Amino acid sequence: MENINTSNKKIHSTQWSIKASLPVNYTVEVIQGLFDPNNNHLYHICKNLKEENSRVIVFVDNNVDAHYGDTIKNYFNKYKIRFVWYPIRGDEEAKNIDSVLTVAKQISDSGLLRRSEKIIVIGGGVVMDVVGFTANLYRRGIPYIRIPTTLMGQVDAGIGVKTGINYMEHKNRLGTYFSPEATLIDPEFLKTVSQRHITNGVSEIIKMALIKDAQLFNLLEQAIDDLTPQGFASYGPVHQEIVERAIDGMLQELEPNLWEDNLERIVDYGHTFSPSLELKSNPPLLHGEAVAVDMALCIALSFSRGLITKRDADRCVRLIQRSSLPIYNSVFTLSMLEKALNDTIKHRDGFQRVPLMSAIGCAIFCNDLTSSDLDYALKYINIFNNLGEGIVSHVHE
Repeated sequence: MENINTSNKKIHSTQWSIKASLPVNYTVEVIQGLFDPNNNHLYHICKNLKEENSRVIVFVDNNVDAHYGDTIKNYFNKYKIRFVWYPIRGDEEAKNIDSVLTVAKQISDSGLLRRSEKIIVIGGGVVMDVVGFTANLYRRGIPYIRIPTTLMGQVDAGIGVKTGINYMEHKNRLGTYFSPEATLIDPEFLKTVSQRHITNGVSEIIKMALIKDAQLFNLLEQAIDDLTPQGFASYGPVHQEIVERAIDGMLQELEPNLWEDNLERIVDYGHTFSPSLELKSNPPLLHGEAVAVDMALCIALSFSRGLITKRDADRCVRLIQRSSLPIYNSVFTLSMLEKALNDTIKHRDGFQRVPLMSAIGCAIFCNDLTSSDLDYALKYINIFNNLGEGIVSHVHE
């Protein structure tokens, strides 16, 4: 027996289509002596046009507070900027939802005005991530200014629009896109940064050299013995060119793709396997150290596929080594790399999209890496790490 719809009701459908775009307008500036009493640049950024006296909410890394707290407070006092001062932890373990909720409560307790008063975050990448993430969530977005005080923050973490915190043993699993009003870079902060943390930032500069800027690669090779806190803080001609080429190259890649609509990003070089390594390494690795190990592996992958010569592969790995960065870690087993690659495929929407060097300063994308490729690259780097030179002379078939 056939079922017949005897209903006389007309099916009705109504649809509205909404299209909107979110403008992004922020500046990245290098300003030496940002908190010099005679430098009123920050004052004009913080000035509240509605009131004679301005007020800011300051979140500052504990270590920065210890070194520069009095200097920064004296600056605000001179320019009659009222401030609420909150020291905050800057270690990787603090990059979690509990820290976000603590910052949110402190913002609420401060009585912040939603638009005319600003948050200033002063510190490294972790502090900027936690405070930026919270600023985006609090009242659906409040203005903030970044003042990165580490080399990593100045050339990488502080100049884009991404924020993020770690969740369930995954790096930056919770995050947003939220631009600051400005990123203000003062190289003088680097004079009190440890050599290890300077080297941590150099890793991201090497990344830009490998996949985008051969001239930057040459500069790094020539200045290898001067990549120190004192060198970067002095901001002489060579260090200025190194830092500004790295920043410029990064912003060239970020600006047309701020929201990562295109998941083929050459700035993801060194970030395919490193998130897993960074969370699992023991003793712990800094972000740039984990990226360095990933980059070395990817150099080996490029060589094994005939994309770069052995001479260039050795030269690139040797630059990483000479920068006092690691190229190998025992956590990088074949099974771990396979798992990390599978996780990356999910992050990159079903494709590997692994950036690989095609020459020093150039990159392509790979979507067909195999376990055999990974195993070969591991062996290459292991030999290089043990003997200090690349002895693998044939291209992997």
